[in-house]
Amino acid sequence: MPVGRPMADQPALAVEDVVAGYGGVLALRGVSLSVRPGTITAVLGANGAGKTTLLTTISGFVRPRQGRITLEGADLTRRRPEEIARAGLAHVPEGQGVITELTVEENLRLAGNGDLSPAYDLFPVVHEFRKRQAGALSGGQQQQLAIARGLVARPDVLLLDEPSLGLAPQVVDLVFGALQEIRASGLAILLVEQRAQRTVALADRSHVLSNGRLRLTLGPEAANDSETLVAAYFS
Repeated sequence: MPVGRPMADQPALAVEDVVAGYGGVLALRGVSLSVRPGTITAVLGANGAGKTTLLTTISGFVRPRQGRITLEGADLTRRRPEEIARAGLAHVPEGQGVITELTVEENLRLAGNGDLSPAYDLFPVVHEFRKRQAGALSGGQQQQLAIARGLVARPDVLLLDEPSLGLAPQVVDLVFGALQEIRASGLAILLVEQRAQRTVALADRSHVLSNGRLRLTLGPEAANDSETLVAAYFS
């Protein structure tokens, strides 16, 4: 596991009144949220709600039209993606994003030259298949490798886009268990997911995004309130 970081009163990541989109279409309309060290903040919503755009805007692939994004107090709003990554933010996109032609270990080394043992401890299958070509792994194994790659960079904030998408139930259990361990290490996690009930139960806070706006914030206690979840998800 990554070396533990102390809990802090100040957010590791802060998004303030961000507006962003593509061409003439706005995908984010004044979104504000924060993620503190040692917590998971989740963003839920239907397809097209703006969830992926939020992550790509934070990580610099989409330039915000308005608003401010800070990482550990440093302004990231106009920085390039590689600068944002070096500042301490790791983004694991939907669909794993591993380089299939490289071995598992080469994928990890590409993310950083540090100690790989924490990633191996968290995901034993990544260690087991470290000499295997990444393209030969199953979808669930590739997802574990993708998260491990994000951790090797030793970020302050980890962005995860649909890490359970298309995975078998037992692999989903493994991934959600890993997220709990990562949170316990002190890392700040911003998680985009479609599994509403399970995600609300896991996260410290869950925001519902609809038509580019945050409509509702839920705590873990709302996980068993199906009526509220359904109403929020399809608002």
